[in-house]
Amino acid sequence: MDKAEFDRFADAYEDQHRANIAVTGEGPEYFAEYKIERLRQIVDRNRIDVSQICDFGSGIGNSIPFFRRYFPDAALTSSDVSERSLALGRQRHPGGGESMLIENDRIPCESDRFDVVFSACVFHHIAHHEHVAWLRELHRITRRGGLIAVFEHNPLNPLTVHAVNTCPFDENAELIFPRTLARRLGTAGWSAPQIQYGLFFPRALAWLRPLEAMLGWLPFGAQYVALARKC
Repeated sequence: MDKAEFDRFADAYEDQHRANIAVTGEGPEYFAEYKIERLRQIVDRNRIDVSQICDFGSGIGNSIPFFRRYFPDAALTSSDVSERSLALGRQRHPGGGESMLIENDRIPCESDRFDVVFSACVFHHIAHHEHVAWLRELHRITRRGGLIAVFEHNPLNPLTVHAVNTCPFDENAELIFPRTLARRLGTAGWSAPQIQYGLFFPRALAWLRPLEAMLGWLPFGAQYVALARKC
């Protein structure tokens, strides 16, 4: 991962992200909360006890307030290659948990620590030939029975592709096809990878959003989540 690239965009990230998604009628907060609420539903459905969460590629901490809301009893560790992003996260959300700087292609913590590892639209910034290595590293730090949830932009959705292609901090991004990410999870040692799609309706069609729970199989949502367990 390119530390310099993330440090460069850290201070401008919030404003650029807000401008880029304005067409949806929602702000960054909506999309951050959507993922954490979805993660809570997944954890509850799979009856996973969660006391330790790692947010891999946490950036400037947009997910922190929603982890507090949906996982109030869990300890959160924000991890990123960008020291500037982690500093901004601590500044914006004091008391938001532990920060961990990723260096030398390794997450600096013990093995089998986390119940859940979470990643929000990070892997398309990582060179594809490095994906398996990072997924193995996330596997290492997850306890047996734990869960990985990797949220990514869906390259099958033309509006998503347009948004990524016009976003300054996505200038070096390479989107990942869902089946490819599922296959890489399996190669990295994760069990039973599966894909669920989401974010089908913009704000103008918000009244249809309750239907999304039944549309996870439909490969046209703006994003998807790749899920797997450590056995």
